[in-house]
Amino acid sequence: MTTSATLAEKHASLSGYGANSSVAQAQYRIDLVANFSIANGARVLELGCGQGDTTLALAEAIGETGHIDAVDPGPLDYGSPKTLGQAHDTVSAGPFGSRITWIQAEPLEFLSAHPDTQYDVAVLAHSLWYFSSPALILKTLRVLSTRAKRICIAEWSLSCAEGTSGTTHILAVLTQAAIECRKPTSTSNVRTVVSPARIKELAKEAGLVLQTEALITPGNGVYDGQWETDHTLRASFTEELEEFVKDDREKGMIHALRDAVQTSLERVGGRKNVGTMDGWSAVFAGKV
Repeated sequence: MTTSATLAEKHASLSGYGANSSVAQAQYRIDLVANFSIANGARVLELGCGQGDTTLALAEAIGETGHIDAVDPGPLDYGSPKTLGQAHDTVSAGPFGSRITWIQAEPLEFLSAHPDTQYDVAVLAHSLWYFSSPALILKTLRVLSTRAKRICIAEWSLSCAEGTSGTTHILAVLTQAAIECRKPTSTSNVRTVVSPARIKELAKEAGLVLQTEALITPGNGVYDGQWETDHTLRASFTEELEEFVKDDREKGMIHALRDAVQTSLERVGGRKNVGTMDGWSAVFAGKV
């Protein structure tokens, strides 16, 4: 029997980052997909696949007879330490390659171009914050409600377990959101922050029915909290604040949020102790 830890090592190795560099991230994605209860042989649509972290866990779940259409609008030269294109090529060269079709396209454009294609499951795993607005999320969920039997969503929960150090991560993303929402166009990882409560409201408005939901605490080695804290405290943040925020009260509020990130960072004992907030996963029934 293959243990979860062994699976995480396998997926980390297949990602091309090395067997030890992303085991915790792979384990987190395995835990997310386990909550989705995806059947062997399922036909899956993944919107916002990125470099394929969740795609690998999905490919394991669907087995040899299933298939994933993995869609992402990002440029193939985007990303680090490997670009999207490099990461996709690495995964495709492995044992799961035949189970995945990588598609570079905007989600709604792809769905519109294939109006008769139906799926057992649609997955949006840590992709909603990349959407340009809540309205676009709602429009996408409405289309998915008629194209997939189940819609599975995962996003950061904006909460953390007691005794963990995820608070700095939460403050960092809220600080970023406060400035990104004032930019005409954002290329940030945090473009549209939606909480689990708001996602459920949008899903209900789209005609979806909540079936299950759960919180997942990432293990040590999931560094999203550290990355977002670094991004919030970078020197150019104050320059962007001056450029995009003109109202002094709004500017003061964002300065206060950023100061809270700095104070929280100091309270936990520095960057190495910054944790990652809990993830949230939910499964909704579509109209199919």
